[in-house]
Amino acid sequence: MSSSLSTKATHSTGSGRAASMADLMKSTKSTFISPKKGENLEGTITKLNSYEILVDIGAKTEAVVLEKDKRLLRNIMGILKVGDKVTVSVLNPESEFGNPVVSLRRFMEDKVWDKLNELQKSQKVIKATITEVTRGGFIVTADDAQGFLPNSQASFLETGQTPLGKKVAVNVLELSRLQHKIIFSQKAGQSIEFEKEIGELKTEQKITSTISNITTFGVFVSLQGKTHLIEGLIHISEISWEKLAEVPREFKAGEKIETVIIGFDKKAARVNLSLRRLTEDPFEKEMSKFEPDKKVSASVSEVTANGVLFDLGNGIEGIIKKEKVPPNVAYKEGQTVSLTVSMVDKKRRKVILAPILKEKPIGYR
Repeated sequence: MSSSLSTKATHSTGSGRAASMADLMKSTKSTFISPKKGENLEGTITKLNSYEILVDIGAKTEAVVLEKDKRLLRNIMGILKVGDKVTVSVLNPESEFGNPVVSLRRFMEDKVWDKLNELQKSQKVIKATITEVTRGGFIVTADDAQGFLPNSQASFLETGQTPLGKKVAVNVLELSRLQHKIIFSQKAGQSIEFEKEIGELKTEQKITSTISNITTFGVFVSLQGKTHLIEGLIHISEISWEKLAEVPREFKAGEKIETVIIGFDKKAARVNLSLRRLTEDPFEKEMSKFEPDKKVSASVSEVTANGVLFDLGNGIEGIIKKEKVPPNVAYKEGQTVSLTVSMVDKKRRKVILAPILKEKPIGYR
């Protein structure tokens, strides 16, 4: 009996001798993979909690997901579950504990960008949170992605509130994964409603509006449309007839001001307004004083690549074009110069000037 059992349990080789355990191990091909650093491998999540994330990638042992970014970990916990198929990046083929160490960062980024591409195509409105205020707009976070909401694409109808932490409804306007650029907009999809709201408004109409935000390029206001408040902008060039380097500090959010409508920007869903056009244009009033060949005295206000600018008083600006600047003559800001009026350029709102020369330099025209 024992002989029979012994015979059944014995395996023989082609030569008839018994096969050892070592022979059997050699004859069995391993199905395990040997991961390499930097390699991207398919796997299945086998464990997922706040302490440990394991992925079966076909190695001898399960791979351990290493992520130090808490926000990314929260996203992983919120989006993925045990049994989900994922792609991992190998950080270390084998740790001191014998497990491959991998990352899900690239996989999660792919999911976010795929979703953003779909949102851009559909122009679906999503909620975003303002996390930072910058010179040109706002940094916002939406659907696990951080992007930029420019002032030109933001709506400032509410006043007296800090924008930080505020939730706003946005669309994905522009995307570039290569440049890692995400641009959001509050304006997309508002043009149809905007056209309804401006139905009873017209250019040159005076209207009272409320200041909602002050930026480097102008003042945003809210004004009454047909049924709802709509946005308006007084560009810095429309604040005063004088050339302004910055928006005056006397403007305050919540203040009511009278403005005049000068146009409608349907693409931006915004009414263009003016303050300066409520008063007479000093250029129109003063230009009669600057007849051709009249001699004037003015101080240099700025030296530019296009010529020399002069302050002629009452907000009137004069210019000697660069080709009319005499050779070997250098003008300095604040310097008072005797000049002759060549002509008045109404379109550019400048008085064209020429220097008074005692003698004409060679080659000067």
